[in-house]
Amino acid sequence: MDEAPSTHPMPRENLNDLLAFLAVAQERSFTRAAAKLGVSQSALSHTLRALETRLGVRLLTRTTRSVSPTEAGERLMQTVAPRLEEIEAEIAAVSDLGDRPSGTIRITAIDHVIDTVLWPRLVGVLQQYPDVRVELSAEYRMVDIAAERYDIGVRYGDQVQKDMVAVRLTPDVPMTIVGSPRYFRTHKLPTRVQDLVRHNCITLRLTGGGMYAWELRDGGRDVEVRVEGQVTFNGAYQMLHAALDGYGLAFLPVDMTQPHVDAGRLVRVMDDCCPNFPGLHAYYPSRRNSSRALRLVIEAIRLKA
Repeated sequence: MDEAPSTHPMPRENLNDLLAFLAVAQERSFTRAAAKLGVSQSALSHTLRALETRLGVRLLTRTTRSVSPTEAGERLMQTVAPRLEEIEAEIAAVSDLGDRPSGTIRITAIDHVIDTVLWPRLVGVLQQYPDVRVELSAEYRMVDIAAERYDIGVRYGDQVQKDMVAVRLTPDVPMTIVGSPRYFRTHKLPTRVQDLVRHNCITLRLTGGGMYAWELRDGGRDVEVRVEGQVTFNGAYQMLHAALDGYGLAFLPVDMTQPHVDAGRLVRVMDDCCPNFPGLHAYYPSRRNSSRALRLVIEAIRLKA
């Protein structure tokens, strides 16, 4: 007599455990992954050890300074992450069938852009659609939005990856070099790119660790100028404040500096050396089934004719 088929289900991994593993593997840090997931580091570590025990294979290599996926972990990350994204997209599509659009849209941009472009345009959407949420992350680096699970990136047009859908948010952005009247009481006004080597320039350290080279024009040519100075920041607002306090020259967008120029707190120099940067663009992966929440956010922030 044939045995009846077993009614015991095949073991299935908890999706939350897989999401926890992906967060650690992508962030390469238990600290950052725990903050991203809103759990404690100890709970996250316990979850990962339990998952490795059930699978019978080590997924992560842990040292005192870093975390990285093993060969098995890399394979799991490469195969599972796209499928979980597909599941999330389908769940979002089903949710869109309801009367109220919902979901969280994660956006990465620099702090100045968040304050002056994104937030003012998003306020109306958030008021009108209370179930739509946005998470805004200020970062000075080129983010792989697919790998880091952002929905939208915002950067200047020439920085947008070719395989992304790009939507213009602003016209081209004029740049300026400014210093305070206090600074120019003891420093000669620069007129050429070569003059910058004799000036205190307020420098910007990028998230990856490198120093930003000023992208200027010199005799009709595009040049990158490695400037130096007494103070370095990793954000535009701090650079502006240092310029206002007389600590040197700053290279910043005109919309940040012009109100202070008009009020006499800053002086513009070397306008003929300052280019227009390509306009800001929102970019996102090409997905036929993008959620209503994503479409609402894109429509809210795009440049209106």
